[in-house]
Amino acid sequence: MGLFGGNSVDQKIKAGAVVVDVRTVDEYEDEHFPKALNIPVNELQTRTGEIGATDKPVVLYCASGARSAMGARILKSLGYKDVTNAGGLYDMPGF
Repeated sequence: MGLFGGNSVDQKIKAGAVVVDVRTVDEYEDEHFPKALNIPVNELQTRTGEIGATDKPVVLYCASGARSAMGARILKSLGYKDVTNAGGLYDMPGF
């Protein structure tokens, strides 16, 4: 399982968490987790409306876990309560 959460990431996704790919549009178009939103980390602060309410669980991933860690800090600073850094794309459950 993934470095940053393993089963808990899978459980959160199955329970309806919003999955956000914080990589670039090009990286996302190359391949991505099914049904993931693509919001590059440098656009997160201005595009939270796409994620929804701050009490909704959010799972972030990128290529290695660095940008998703930054994204998690941004979302937590904006009031999101349940934010998980799942690490890289290949750490995602079933990928």
